[in-house]
Amino acid sequence: MAIVVEHDKRKHEILEKSLELFTKEGYDDVTFQKIADACGITRTTLYIYFKNKREIFSWSIKQMSAEMEVELRKIIKDKELTATECLRKMMFWLIDTCSANKPLFNVLLIYLINLQKTGENIEELVNRRVLRAKHLLSMIIIAGQKRNEFKKMPVKQVNNMFYGLIESSIFELSVLNSHDISGIKETVENLIHAISA
Repeated sequence: MAIVVEHDKRKHEILEKSLELFTKEGYDDVTFQKIADACGITRTTLYIYFKNKREIFSWSIKQMSAEMEVELRKIIKDKELTATECLRKMMFWLIDTCSANKPLFNVLLIYLINLQKTGENIEELVNRRVLRAKHLLSMIIIAGQKRNEFKKMPVKQVNNMFYGLIESSIFELSVLNSHDISGIKETVENLIHAISA
């Protein structure tokens, strides 16, 4: 009797295990064979799903971004939250997630720097991964302005300030190896206060 393989499920599992491996060993030290071994499959089977290590890494990040978006949408859909509470909860969740995934961001930064050296447009790659999160952030800001919770300010500028905090958080956690996120959260609180009507 043939075993039915659920390809989407297996692909998801491969990406999860691969991301764990990349986080633990770094992008350069992970091989296609190590990924296959971690997943309990052969290299030949792995080639059915992905053509190379870079594609696996890229899809792993894409899957993680999609999972983060699901969580952010849950926050936004909570009708009991004011726009201010929603913004705070979203920002704190993002900061906590960045802190929890600090080793992954270290790997990701090195990966992006190496890609940049090859002439790859990393700005475009990063923007593709964060575009939806920025859009969700804009939705909260617009909702807050409509409810008169936030001052009428250019949404793009406000969005850039909050998104800049996320980027600086990643830098502080990954590059500067900071372990304290209380200062980052305090800055979020100050920025929320500054835009409040």
